[in-house]
Amino acid sequence: MSVIQTIRDKAAWLVFGLIALSLTGFLLMDAFVGKSRLFGGNSTVVGSVDGQKLDYVKFQQQVSEREEGYKSQGYPMNDMMQQNIKDQVWKEFIENSVMDGIYDKLGIDVGDKELNDMLVGPNAIPDIKRSFTDPKTGIFDAQAAASAINQLRTIYKSKKTTDKGYDQAKRFFEESIPQIIKSRQKDKYMALIGNSTYIPKWMAEKMNADNNEIASINFVDVPYSTIADSTIKISDDQISDYISNHKEQYKQEESRSIAYVAFNAAPTSADSAKVLQQLLSVKAEFDSTKDVAAFIARNGSETGYLDEYLAKSRIQVPKKDSIFPLKKGELYGPYLDGNNYVLAKKVDEKELPDSVHARHILVAVIDPKTGQPIMDDSTAKKKIDSIKTLIDKGERFDSLAAKLSDDEGSKLKGGDLGYFPAGQMVKEFNDFCFDGKKGDKKIVRTQFGYHYIEILDQKNFEPAYKIAYLSKAIEPSTTTTDSASGLANLFAGQSRDAKSFDDNVKKQNLQRLFANDIAPTESNIQGVGSDRQFVRWIYNDKTGVGDVSEPYNIGDKYIVATVTEINKKGTMSVAKARPLIEPILRNKQKAEQISKKIGTVSSLDAVASATGQQVLKSDSILFASPYIPNAGKEDKVIGASFDKQLQGKPASQPIAGNGGVFVIKVNNVSAKSNTGADLDQLRNVQQRQQASMISFRVIEVLTKAADVKDNRGKFF
Repeated sequence: MSVIQTIRDKAAWLVFGLIALSLTGFLLMDAFVGKSRLFGGNSTVVGSVDGQKLDYVKFQQQVSEREEGYKSQGYPMNDMMQQNIKDQVWKEFIENSVMDGIYDKLGIDVGDKELNDMLVGPNAIPDIKRSFTDPKTGIFDAQAAASAINQLRTIYKSKKTTDKGYDQAKRFFEESIPQIIKSRQKDKYMALIGNSTYIPKWMAEKMNADNNEIASINFVDVPYSTIADSTIKISDDQISDYISNHKEQYKQEESRSIAYVAFNAAPTSADSAKVLQQLLSVKAEFDSTKDVAAFIARNGSETGYLDEYLAKSRIQVPKKDSIFPLKKGELYGPYLDGNNYVLAKKVDEKELPDSVHARHILVAVIDPKTGQPIMDDSTAKKKIDSIKTLIDKGERFDSLAAKLSDDEGSKLKGGDLGYFPAGQMVKEFNDFCFDGKKGDKKIVRTQFGYHYIEILDQKNFEPAYKIAYLSKAIEPSTTTTDSASGLANLFAGQSRDAKSFDDNVKKQNLQRLFANDIAPTESNIQGVGSDRQFVRWIYNDKTGVGDVSEPYNIGDKYIVATVTEINKKGTMSVAKARPLIEPILRNKQKAEQISKKIGTVSSLDAVASATGQQVLKSDSILFASPYIPNAGKEDKVIGASFDKQLQGKPASQPIAGNGGVFVIKVNNVSAKSNTGADLDQLRNVQQRQQASMISFRVIEVLTKAADVKDNRGKFF
């Protein structure tokens, strides 16, 4: 960013004269049409909940901070991960906006005493308790935790943003503490809701009795499939009436659907063979080279050389069982690993632990954020030597770490880094921890400064290997991509509306593919891939049904799409709801026809004769189960099987079920033996289940009732 800023600063006056006239004209034009961006024509609101707005800058700041947090933990920051983070931040904003008002109304708060107990008391939150618990004794050091937090509080209150540790202190009091409070408020609210549930004793007794009933029936099942679907016509008016009577079931979010064709730009067999030949041509040199790192770098490997030992259990590559037995210096390959051809060279091996538990105190010589020097080397060395001397004389390691360490990430934990695998730390740090032994202490110099390290534990010793991989990606050649791009552009040029799109699909014998119900914030379209620019075209204000896109290069293909459907938030249209409702109405009409055919019911044999079906029997129908053997899920039939009014009668009236029309004869209803049932325990279990279900759904219901406006699709 500093380079970009320098260019901006030094080039500003050079380009000013060139853009001044255009800028002036642009502003005047905007002023005349009344949409000047200078006067707020473009909203910066990412979304709102009941009028509470989330600004783009604040949203993006939270997203960036979350991304940095995940990066520091080693997570890959790909498109999917970035989208997941945006979704997390958005969902948290919705929940906080909805719940904060409810907490206020109910008076659910967290007082200073309670917060203090959560931080340094016997009931401290897990993260803090874990950080300040002595691994040897298992005792939580509340005094050390309080000391570390008070130190952060002093730094934060000083308002000196240049002070070392200010950023960490600010994050702790402006982000961590509010999150801790909100989490406790949520726990209290959920407990309040959960404890409000109640199941009377009589209900538990009734449910227990019902669940132990068993029925025996004879029945005739006339499947709806006995009437052809083509004979039943469902009109748009019927669909519309059904929607009107069941509006809540047919609500929809904003979405759009597309049809598309794909032109393959994946590497051809010729492209693959070319890459394979490239590896074979350097195999002999790779075999004989002494400087593996330089060779890997010089040949542009997709996988850089890692000059470290990795435990056998951590190496997850194809052909590893062929690589491990190699002698030092031997090669294996080329072999396929995903989309790469790879040559592997075994450099060395030794027995090492797969993970180490260590703690350290850092005296930094550079600022890790800016890379600027903050202490000269000799001063830093004297300071770390002094710290070592204090520890040798009996001072507590964790207390000194909390006071003196420059590692903001571990100082609150007394310098404890927990268990970490080989390769996670910088080389010098890693080498001492994995080559040393439990109990060793040493001052180690790294790029960050001086560390005083203590190895607390090592576990799971196993073979560890240092392996060099020369990896080449199998990529499409220019000929391959140009061919796919050319075909896509030709198709797009000939297909500028839905009709010509469909005509050209048929003429060129292409496959017409579909992607339905694409949300405005979608990042990955199933079958298509990840491309936000493509989604933004789909949702462009100027894009309508029947419009055709220009080619988009997504993954290993070129996509040309046409919008087939635009669905506004609200109630589904007749066309959208038809596939869902038509089978219901069709079966309803079939049920009427079948019932009419059955006529007046005198016996099951008469019903079987009239419909051409058999009389079946089921002796083990459970009230607690909705399934009937040889019939499927049939709630109405189950209910009728336990209807005391049907006992002793020759047959029931026709019952319109899920898969057909049923006529049943109830032979017997009895109860399973359940003498050992503990009704109080059963009641408690049912009450916990009910509380869990309500707690799970309550925020979802409250959010659904809120006025949520999501504008993220316009920004990302």
